[in-house]
Order: sequence, then C-alpha cells, then structure tokens
Amino acid sequence: MPFVRAADLVVHYVLEGASGAPVVMFANSLGTNLHMWDAQAAELAQSFRVLRYDMRGHGLTDVTAAGDPAGGNVERLAADAAALLDALALGRVRFVGLSIGGMVGQRFAAEYAGRVEALAICATGSRIGTAATWNERIATVERDGIAVIADATMGRWFTERARAERPELVRGFANMLTRTPVAGYAAGCRAVRDADLRADDARIRCRTLIVAGADDPVTTPAMGAEMRDAIPNAELVVLDDAAHMLCAEQPRATNAVLLRFLEAMR
Repeated sequence: MPFVRAADLVVHYVLEGASGAPVVMFANSLGTNLHMWDAQAAELAQSFRVLRYDMRGHGLTDVTAAGDPAGGNVERLAADAAALLDALALGRVRFVGLSIGGMVGQRFAAEYAGRVEALAICATGSRIGTAATWNERIATVERDGIAVIADATMGRWFTERARAERPELVRGFANMLTRTPVAGYAAGCRAVRDADLRADDARIRCRTLIVAGADDPVTTPAMGAEMRDAIPNAELVVLDDAAHMLCAEQPRATNAVLLRFLEAMR
C-alpha cells in the first residue's frame, strides 16, 4: 500500500503498468477514492503507466488541517496533483478526472500546461450546482454525517436500471461514500461550490475529451457541450445508459472511449 509525502500531504496512490509507457493520471470524484477507477486501471495498465491517487481528504490520503482555508478549493487540489507528480519524479501525464476530479483536471491543464499531454474530463462541468445547494449539503453532513445523504447520492450516481440490476455495485459505492471523512467531504463540497472554471477552459491548449452520461442529472450532456464549445480542440462523447458514475456503470464503453482518445497520441 504505497504512500508518499507530497507538499503538505501524505498521499495514498497506486502506480502500475510498464515503467517506460506514457503516464495516465486518474483523479477521483467527491466522496470516492482511487478504487472508483478499478475497471479503467485494469485495462489501461496493459498499454500505459497508470497513476491513481486518493484526493485530499478522501480515501487514505491526509485530510486538510483544521482551519486551513486553502484546503477546500480547486487551486489547492490542482497543486496537490502537481506535488504528487514531483514526489514521484513524473513529468508529463495524460490526465483523467470525473466530477470534482474533472474540475481539478481543467484547472491543472490550464495552470500546469507543460505537464499535461491530454485531458479527459468525465461527468463534470466548469460550474456544478448552486451555492445554496452546496451549503445545505455541507450543513447536513457536518450535522448528521454522510450516511443520511447516501440514498439520494446513489440516485444521482447510478441509473434506475443499475440500481435494480446491480445492487452490489451501488452498495459498494455507497460504502465508499459513507466512509469518506466528513471533513474531507465537506472541503470537497466547498471546492465545487466555489469553482468557476470558464476562464480556465479558455486557456486549455491540449487535446481534450469530454465524456458525459446521457442520464446524468448532475453534470448533464448540455454542460458537457458548454465545455466542448469553451475548450479549444475539445470533443464531446455522450454514453447511453449512464448517470454520474459512468466509469462504473458503463466500464466497457468508458474504457473504449478513453483508449481511443489516449492511444491516438502514440
């Protein structure tokens, strides 16, 4: 179980695949950990060096110290990604992120352009939700814990069909959510609440793939189209029968889209 000191954090990560292959870096979503990408890592590690990590406040990575106001913003999360690459002596990567991980990817590609060969952002937006919605969620989890929002969250993450036919998958992701530290989850909520990446999108110059779930009520295909139009040289792919957690609900389709995009750079 590998850990590394990266700036102010001890980060949990997994690095697998051929040492000489191009590096694909995966960033997790709010309330998950690096295991959300298991299906992608298993396939992509055959062709790439795959780096997954638990974002600040998630999984086994440190939670931001109490009272640190910079712990809950996308700027810090993008800097965390750069610090992890430095700690592992890795240079340029092909970055893949979902939801908040996709927001981090937008900031990372804009601010650290020399380190990003390509960007794939899934189930995300340049802005997500409203301040009122995020403030209500923060207050709820800080008062009552994360378990009280689990059912509603699974209703956004997975389609009705997946919830009926694959209850074990949905339960596993509910466990992942509820075992996230409350402080880390709340900080992530604040990061999403405060993020407006429209100016960052205009600065992105690498090849960019946007993947949306056709049935995603959180980050809709229309939001994906807005990013496609804002990011130069971006393309949008919409996956059928997929809600927000598209990489887990439609792993084969997600893998096919990612491989086509990432392998085109060889």
